[in-house]
Amino acid sequence: MDTQHDNALAHALAAIPGPVPPSGVIHIVIPHTNRFTVVGNHLAQHAGLSLVAIGIGVHIQSLPAGSEISIKTLAARFPEGEVKIASALRELEAHGYLRRTRVRLAKGRVATRTVFCNQPGAVLRGGVVPGAPGAPVVGAAVRNPAPAPARVTEPARVTEPEPTLVTEPARVPEHIRVREPEPTAVAGARPAPIRLPAPTAPKQPRRPLPHPHALTPERRQAASALLADLRRHAVELVLSEEAVEELVPGVAAWLERDATTDAIRHALTADLPKPLRHPARLLRHRLTALLPPPLPGVHDLTAPRRAPVTPFQTCDGCERAFRSHEPGHCRDCRAPYGEAA
Repeated sequence: MDTQHDNALAHALAAIPGPVPPSGVIHIVIPHTNRFTVVGNHLAQHAGLSLVAIGIGVHIQSLPAGSEISIKTLAARFPEGEVKIASALRELEAHGYLRRTRVRLAKGRVATRTVFCNQPGAVLRGGVVPGAPGAPVVGAAVRNPAPAPARVTEPARVTEPEPTLVTEPARVPEHIRVREPEPTAVAGARPAPIRLPAPTAPKQPRRPLPHPHALTPERRQAASALLADLRRHAVELVLSEEAVEELVPGVAAWLERDATTDAIRHALTADLPKPLRHPARLLRHRLTALLPPPLPGVHDLTAPRRAPVTPFQTCDGCERAFRSHEPGHCRDCRAPYGEAA
């Protein structure tokens, strides 16, 4: 039986210019006139992407803007499952071809905006800025797209395009960043409420330093000596003469309330923060916040006297109990016996 020969294939191979390779794939290139998509070799031959990710990337690039490319839509279109398709989309997103962001639409609804960039490397190098006049149009597949701009036939005269999202797998320079488009308001819909920042509590004014009722020379001298001596007990508490003069009334107020010098020194030097940058401010705060109350007097410490209580008596007539300082009859029995109230 003779071997069949495909004459059409033989004629096509004969029309290939140049020598035919002895092994491997042989390309028969026929120019496309319609329904074709230009795909870069950086995607078709990407070394870091799986074959599923490359195929899904080519499929997404061939779709018109506004096409649905969710995981469920792709799983219904291809035999691969949702898990494999989701993994392929994450690969494209990791290498800068795909970007998915959450945007808030009118009436508070949230939608996923998906952007596909056919040359993420050119965006990072600054050679191509998507959306700029004369630049190639980046096909964007958006789940809830805004109205697409009119097709432009002459690159020289381009109307102002809508903002296009730029995929950012790494930090993109400021001069090529493109702002995301704001959600288009729906006609007749109520505008989204404006969220104002939460009001902050007003700052409380600083409490004044306590002053004694009478700043006697003795108290002034004792307070000044105590403040100047603090650096012997804590090396951080080195005060200037001006700071000592300012804090003298506060220490004098403590002395007026019968606080001992040891108690004042302990309150001012205990548990100092590390490092201490403003010793005078710390001492002012402690003298104000830890001011003890005045000592109570002797009469304030005595127990209050209880009011005298009238004892109970037993009525001599009806033997009921009643309160009285002297024995006798109750109120009901006084009339028959002629006793006074």
